[in-house]
Amino acid sequence: MRKPELLAPAGNLEKLKTAIDFGADAVYLGGSRLNLRAFADNFTEEDILEGVKYAHDRGKQVYVTMNVFPHNNDLNGLEEYIISLHKANVDAIIVSDPSIIVTAREVAPDLEIHLSTQANNVNWKSAEFWHKNGVKRIVLARELSFPEIKTVRENLSESCDLEAFVHGSMCMSYSGRCLLSNYLTGRDANRGACAQPCRYKYYLVEEKRPGEYYPIYEDENGTYIMNSKDLCMIEHIPELFESGIYSFKIEGRMKSAYYVAAVVKAYREAIDSYYRDPDNYRFQKKWMDLLNKVSHRKYHTGFYFGETNKQIYETSSYIRDFDIVGVVKSYDKKNHIATIEQRNKVFEGDTVEVLRPVGDCFEIKILEPKNISGERISSTPQAQMIYTISCENELKENDMLIKEKKPGLTIEKRGSN
Repeated sequence: MRKPELLAPAGNLEKLKTAIDFGADAVYLGGSRLNLRAFADNFTEEDILEGVKYAHDRGKQVYVTMNVFPHNNDLNGLEEYIISLHKANVDAIIVSDPSIIVTAREVAPDLEIHLSTQANNVNWKSAEFWHKNGVKRIVLARELSFPEIKTVRENLSESCDLEAFVHGSMCMSYSGRCLLSNYLTGRDANRGACAQPCRYKYYLVEEKRPGEYYPIYEDENGTYIMNSKDLCMIEHIPELFESGIYSFKIEGRMKSAYYVAAVVKAYREAIDSYYRDPDNYRFQKKWMDLLNKVSHRKYHTGFYFGETNKQIYETSSYIRDFDIVGVVKSYDKKNHIATIEQRNKVFEGDTVEVLRPVGDCFEIKILEPKNISGERISSTPQAQMIYTISCENELKENDMLIKEKKPGLTIEKRGSN
């Protein structure tokens, strides 16, 4: 049995390192041009070089997205950009348009090419066409069921890999090819600038009654008729293995480092557990607990089981019960002192969870916090301030400290796909 790849999003250099540290086999990122996350902290050439070195030093891979649908002016400087990525030693580029495939084969013929889900490949014949034209991997359309995926795998050349999303935000349009944003706001989703109008709340206005707004009810719960639930396949690892998918992809280049860490950790442990002993594999609740703590919308299983793409209706907001509050920079074993970089405010006496790549989460208290001058403080109000705490548990560099926002459900008002 071939062990699948766990592919994680890298919205910036910190998230790239987090993904790799927490167990991703590969990461995908956006460079300075031609990617579908125009508002993410995209990578400079220097960032890509550092990220590739960090990944390759640990036996991991880096893929760069070039998956917009380019207009004529987008092609200016395309050859030079592809050459620069090749020289940076990236492992593959992810594309959706033939113009970029043709250009890459001309100027960097040994650079691996992956076909983006934006190309909405839904059958084996199309997959074989792309493979014959230089594509090494097909990122399948999200609209496929398990039986359809198995048919693609059975009829596709063994030299072509399949990749599919297993976790993260879903789009109400076919494989993300949406015109709503461009029509309503002038921001082109197919060129990386989506305004997410599918998350808006809509009302109906009759032309002879201006100013009278009537809510559009899909059912009794609300009006967010285009707002998709998030994909989550953590409970179906055996089916994913059996489907013929090689790369299990996590969505979320605009999500936090905490999101990346927790989601990668959950899927890493589940994949490894099944691969070690398929016959005795058992789903573990702790994996879902990790996924429920990060920012997300309600979960479902997408199209894998032949169901329609369920919507939420009542709200476009995220569920967000936990936040990252700090990252451990060092630990003094002799004096039991942890040095921490602040991410969100905490108070003396707060209980926080420790999230690390290997091992279960555990709780500690924020005891005897001091600022960098050694002065006792009651809280950590300054962004990214360095402070210390007394801690008997041995903490490790890059451990994340996570804190529950408050008991029960809390909602983040801002969302990003």
